Amino acid sequence: MPAIEKVTFNNRTSREFGKTVKQRVDQYFEVNGISKNANSAMVVKTILLLTLYLGAYALIISGQLSLGAMWFLTFVMGIGMAGIGFSVSHDALHGAYSSNKHINRALGFTFDMLGANGYIWKITHNIIHHTYTNIHGHDEDLEVAAFIRLSPHSEYKMVHRVQHILAFFAYSLATFFWVFIKDYVNFLKPNIGPYNNKNHPISEWVILFVTKGAYYTFMLVLPLLLLDITWVHLLIGFTTLHLTAGLILGIIFQLAHVVEETDHPQPDEENMIDEHWMIHEMVTTNNFARDNKALCWFVGGLNFQIEHHLFPKVCSIHYPAISPIVEQTAREFNIPYNHHDTFFEAVASHYRTLKKFGDPEFEYSEATA
Repeated sequence: MPAIEKVTFNNRTSREFGKTVKQRVDQYFEVNGISKNANSAMVVKTILLLTLYLGAYALIISGQLSLGAMWFLTFVMGIGMAGIGFSVSHDALHGAYSSNKHINRALGFTFDMLGANGYIWKITHNIIHHTYTNIHGHDEDLEVAAFIRLSPHSEYKMVHRVQHILAFFAYSLATFFWVFIKDYVNFLKPNIGPYNNKNHPISEWVILFVTKGAYYTFMLVLPLLLLDITWVHLLIGFTTLHLTAGLILGIIFQLAHVVEETDHPQPDEENMIDEHWMIHEMVTTNNFARDNKALCWFVGGLNFQIEHHLFPKVCSIHYPAISPIVEQTAREFNIPYNHHDTFFEAVASHYRTLKKFGDPEFEYSEATA
């Protein structure tokens, strides 16, 4: 794979917005005497989500339930898996859960517990996606599948005409891809994001194989050995778990960046985005359902993606509180603050965007975004 030239941002322009919003958010925490990291509510949420996932697994592996009950619990595990990814792993891997790096490291392994790899996620998500948001050829979150066109700048194919239908099936397979393919592929890439000829530490290779092996053992081997089930029953349960988690994760993540209001800018001939990085994050990111307390609790602030992209080191539990600060500052500087009032409005906007990007006659410009 050829090296990809690094994209830069014109951070000499529009610096006042970034300076002002940082000062105001810092002031919020200082005046109220609040830590930017997890509070007691976040700790309780962490315990509840881990209990939901691990408790459902324990009940299944106990062998005391009927097939129907065990199957139902695989749905529960799928919901728990998504919740842990949103609310625990995500914050920990960003270093936002705690000021103690060892706590973040330990909780980051919840991601590996779910079958993914935290180390490679920090490269593809924390560094690549957060830096090059919605930039075709750089933001790997836009590369879900060859038959899904999430950027108006990617190559058009006839199959994209029906991508508004296919996309949701593709999202459902997201965690399958993580568990069995994606992490290995990323480890083997010579060039990944801004890194050329990247050599991963031996310790991370060991962690990859040990945690993957442990996941396959607990999720595939032990149930067959300990339960009175066939491999078909196991396949149905395992598939149910991952289709549930994949669909939830896939939809929530796409609502943050691939909707009608967000931009897909391209670098100029010098490979520069002609705006400050913080402005770039504002115009490429979208919030939704900010008043839906249940959704906010479950998705861990993923519906406050604007705040998350500007302040990734702040724990997601605080995003609802700092959202009005960011929005007001954006309005003062005449900068877009993209948001949808409800979850379903955001889903509808994403659906229309998929149809638009799947139309061979559609021509993109930032004015049509």
